[in-house]
Amino acid sequence: MSNHKQIRLGTILHGANGNMSAWRHPEAVVDASINFEFAKNVALQAERAKFDFVFVADGLYINEKSIPHFLNRFEPITLLSALASVTKNIGLVGTVSTSYSEPFTIARQFASLDHLSGGRAGWNVVTTPLEGTAKNHTRKQHPEHSQRYEIADEYLQVAKGLWDSWGEGAFVRNKETGQFFERSKLHTLNHKGKHFEVAGPLNVERSPQDRPILFQAGASGAGRALAAKHADAIFTHQATLEEAQAFYLDVKQQVIKNGRDADDLLIFQGIGVLIGDSAEDVERQYLETAALVTIDDALNYLGRFFEHHDFSQYELDAPFPELGTLGENSFKSGTDEIKRKAKAENLTLRQVALQAATPRPPFAGTVEEVADQLELWVKEEAADGFIIAGATPKTLDTFVEKVVPLLQQRGLYRTEYPGTTLRASFGLKRPENQFEQSEKEHLHAVE
Repeated sequence: MSNHKQIRLGTILHGANGNMSAWRHPEAVVDASINFEFAKNVALQAERAKFDFVFVADGLYINEKSIPHFLNRFEPITLLSALASVTKNIGLVGTVSTSYSEPFTIARQFASLDHLSGGRAGWNVVTTPLEGTAKNHTRKQHPEHSQRYEIADEYLQVAKGLWDSWGEGAFVRNKETGQFFERSKLHTLNHKGKHFEVAGPLNVERSPQDRPILFQAGASGAGRALAAKHADAIFTHQATLEEAQAFYLDVKQQVIKNGRDADDLLIFQGIGVLIGDSAEDVERQYLETAALVTIDDALNYLGRFFEHHDFSQYELDAPFPELGTLGENSFKSGTDEIKRKAKAENLTLRQVALQAATPRPPFAGTVEEVADQLELWVKEEAADGFIIAGATPKTLDTFVEKVVPLLQQRGLYRTEYPGTTLRASFGLKRPENQFEQSEKEHLHAVE
């Protein structure tokens, strides 16, 4: 494992910063989820602070119980393409499902975003946990958890192959000779697999960072395996330092087993942050934001993780109900943890729902205390970096104005971008074109 202890940072564009009812906060931009000026200002603020990237999550199914941000929000690639034109250095990472899209279309869209942004595109690969999504895509049923990851594995093989359709400098565009491209640098995929048949080639030239950066979000065993094989970064969340260290070690070991270097995959912890002048100030801010969420809202929020289960049918102050296998085909790692914790701590339904909807930010305290926590987690190999979610609409402002300079003073965080691409920001090596690599290997074998 690397001893390089520089902290990496991203932030999530998730409507008004805070919990599910953050839009009600006196300082919130009420329509933040669909307000481009808001998104632009956050991206520019993060870029001034030399953040690696902004991150846009997504989902493909809602109902009347969905949290407000999910009811009305931008589609990620559209939003990131718009942000590409108003930013210069910050990475632009968006979520797209492999369960409900086509590899050719998505490979083309992310290659286009990479060109639009000069090499700053990132794709957060998800397999879609919500069963209701099938209803929006002419499907009889939602694929099972293991099948979704099997599909995702083949999907990423196809996408990577399509991104290798053109060699470096394939488009010579010589006006004098009339040669537009170099024929030897055109590679046709002709993929025929269990789930996909894709001929190729892709009708977009090789992207500025060779291919977009691949994120993976999912902490289940299948999610970890997919990340270790394909991803450049993983977006995860563990509640304690010890759990995060165990996750970090497991994933890095799997990366090595896949014939890669441990540092080829960066692990980002998604963290809630709350900064105050004192412990009392932090507690006041937390209670102020938690009070915005009603118990009915909290039950709806909890229900989403369990396939939109209706929790209002149970007694609020009775022990958390026995749910059997419910949730295992949606947010598996998350629902397993909710059930485990409820049983271990003998929690009531009310307690579980409020904890889920109004979690206490784990990185809470004064500027110095938050900086200390970030430093500790990276030093102790619990994370390579963090995706910051502010607990109030003003938290990111304080983080950028006060925590970032302190980290820079400690030599833990950069003062300039190292290059113009997200790959350069991450310090990751450029991937070889698989077709040209196999040609080299063939020539070497012949010699």
